[in-house]
Amino acid sequence: MTDFSTVADVTLLRRMSAGDEEAFTALYRRRQGGIYRFALQMSGSETIAEDVTQEVFMLLIREKSAYDSARGSVQSFLYGVARNHVLRALERNRESRIDDAVEPCDPGGADVLANLTREEALGAVRQAVLALPTHYREVVVLCELQEMDYASAASALGCSVGTVRSRLHRARSLLTAKLRADPARCI
Repeated sequence: MTDFSTVADVTLLRRMSAGDEEAFTALYRRRQGGIYRFALQMSGSETIAEDVTQEVFMLLIREKSAYDSARGSVQSFLYGVARNHVLRALERNRESRIDDAVEPCDPGGADVLANLTREEALGAVRQAVLALPTHYREVVVLCELQEMDYASAASALGCSVGTVRSRLHRARSLLTAKLRADPARCI
């Protein structure tokens, strides 16, 4: 088994395109967690997140030439593909509200009340993020939750860095207002 820990994503993708299954496995292991979290935070649904993650990597297998290095990094490409799949899934499931993104509280913790309060606050933040219009939710998830830099987020979203910055600023304002409107739920 080859150690791919220091090999660049683009190199793994090239090797994968040439038929190297280990390169695909390494790329999948490196990027699937972030793609899954992005899809989960965008949709609020574990099912959608699992489906989107699978579709992103199936696209790499089916359409090996879909990635264009001139348009950005492999990571940005994967997030862009995930974004498109999430938006399609949300459109298909528009009327259904899924609350399975809230993680259960640890009942074995030393301070159950503190855990419950924290989980309630996190749930309020998750719901506030899910309630944002899609173009604001995308930048919050990518820049704040996935810790992606503005340039990579812009590449994934197909817009300018300035647009990412302005959307993020507006999204933060909307989140602050939403969470202040219900002080019982604020952190």
